[in-house]
Amino acid sequence: MKRSLTIAGHATSVSLEEPFWDELKAMAARRGLTVGDLVAEIDRNRDTNLSSALRLAVLAELKGS
Repeated sequence: MKRSLTIAGHATSVSLEEPFWDELKAMAARRGLTVGDLVAEIDRNRDTNLSSALRLAVLAELKGS
């Protein structure tokens, strides 16, 4: 599923499977952030493409890392 987000003032689209979006929403809620703010945080610290970085962040969260 493709979603449009604004990151650092720039519009971008990200394609992820629905379960990853669901978990990103849950992660953001636990941290008191919007999904956009969480994605921006992950974007600032990534060393791979954004979709992969988001998937890796979800997996790390689920593993408790």
